[in-house]
Amino acid sequence: MFFKCVKLRLLGKEKKFPAYKVLFIDGFLILQIQTCSMKQLTEEKFNKRRLISTYFSVVVSIALVLFLTGVLGLLLVNSKKVADHFKEQIVMTIYVKDSAKEVELKQLQKTLRLNSATKKVNYVSKEDASIRHANEIGEDFIEFLGYNPLLNSIDVYFKAPFLNPVMVSKLSKDISLYSYVNEVVYDRPLLELLDQNIKKITFWMLLASSLFIIIAVLLINSSIRLSIYSKRLIIKTMQLVGATKKFIRRPFIKIHLMMSTLGSIIAMSGMVLVIYEMQKRFPELQIFENPLEQVLVFVGVFLLGLGMTIISTFFATQRYLNLKSDAVN
Repeated sequence: MFFKCVKLRLLGKEKKFPAYKVLFIDGFLILQIQTCSMKQLTEEKFNKRRLISTYFSVVVSIALVLFLTGVLGLLLVNSKKVADHFKEQIVMTIYVKDSAKEVELKQLQKTLRLNSATKKVNYVSKEDASIRHANEIGEDFIEFLGYNPLLNSIDVYFKAPFLNPVMVSKLSKDISLYSYVNEVVYDRPLLELLDQNIKKITFWMLLASSLFIIIAVLLINSSIRLSIYSKRLIIKTMQLVGATKKFIRRPFIKIHLMMSTLGSIIAMSGMVLVIYEMQKRFPELQIFENPLEQVLVFVGVFLLGLGMTIISTFFATQRYLNLKSDAVN
């Protein structure tokens, strides 16, 4: 009887009801309207929170993936500096006879300096060598022996790009032909081992970088697809009311580009902190000596994020645009 009265009241049919029934029915209708409004507001708040949560997870995923990719890129770039640093510490020592003339020594040093592979040439007299040796062993061996058995020498350091076992071996043989040269000494096993290990490390770092970039692409793509999946019904609704594919796709690409830019900024901020810490702990690497390398890594990370976002968003929206309405759910 009650619901029949409500129905008649809603339909606006004229029928006499007692005053208390009319008030009760009106109160019931007002309560139902308020309940529906509250449910609608609650649902809107829930959807808004879910949307913010989805966007937040996409930004965090992009930022984390790009940060790790950027750090790996920085390590790859600076690994060459580390290798070059160790290479340039290898020295070839030329011991000359006491009978060698000063003119001959100066001529030899000039010849070595003119060599494109040479970084630095240091002349060490037998007196300086004896002082250095005495400091190392902690006693004056000249006083014990009564004479200085050491020879004058020339230390030669090479530029990293030119340094290899073949080049050093050839140069040492050529210098040994001089009549006033007593001996040419360098650590051949260390040079060969360093050369081999640098090649192996470079190969594996390049392989790891390529693999990590692929993983980064897949993760960014997955995050964006999940984000667009939650909007699949909206995409189909817009398409059903006559919106073109380009019109539907544009806002999705725009908002995901904004999220990618934000994620890239967060990732690059973290990379700046890593560079600062590397420079602080390893000043010999001279990271800021050639800033172009670091800039290229930053640009690469930013473009990777934007490129993958555009491609992933395009194909993710295209997938739902091409689905039939029955297959969307």
